[in-house]
Amino acid sequence: MAETQRLIEPFAFQQVRHNEAGSVISFGTSSYGYDIRCADEFKIFTNINSAIVDPKQFDASSFVDVTSKVCIVPPNSFALARTVEYFRIPRDVLTICLGKSTYARCGIIVNVTPLEPEWEGHITLEISNTTTLPAKIYAFEGIAQVVFFGADGTCEVSYKDRAGKYQGQTGVTLPKA
Repeated sequence: MAETQRLIEPFAFQQVRHNEAGSVISFGTSSYGYDIRCADEFKIFTNINSAIVDPKQFDASSFVDVTSKVCIVPPNSFALARTVEYFRIPRDVLTICLGKSTYARCGIIVNVTPLEPEWEGHITLEISNTTTLPAKIYAFEGIAQVVFFGADGTCEVSYKDRAGKYQGQTGVTLPKA
């Protein structure tokens, strides 16, 4: 299904734990899901402007843009990133995304909302560093796992039908009111 419906592009047919550079935090097909990778585009939160975080009027100047193979997330802060993979969710599928245990055991939490039926795009990841130390995130390696739930039928109204505000997103997407 993933290949015929272009559900995930690019798609790794097996779990990858090593590449030409050595060991990596695993990504690709897992037992009941898919381990997604973080791209090298990051928006690191900073409060240099003494802004208030307001999801209805979000100030983009609260982030510093970084393109790198690693991202250092400041203590007790967060960064936004996007997946390498582009998703096309079928009308009869819902997904939930959970952070990988390798990062969770380091106090790094990955938050993603469910991917609704007929949503498509790059996933924007919120990566929280809950520790008092800087935390390192590796681009092009596993960051979270997407679990797919198939329905007995198709939904009445899909994300695409509603013209959802994050439909077709590419790159790291900030909150939209």
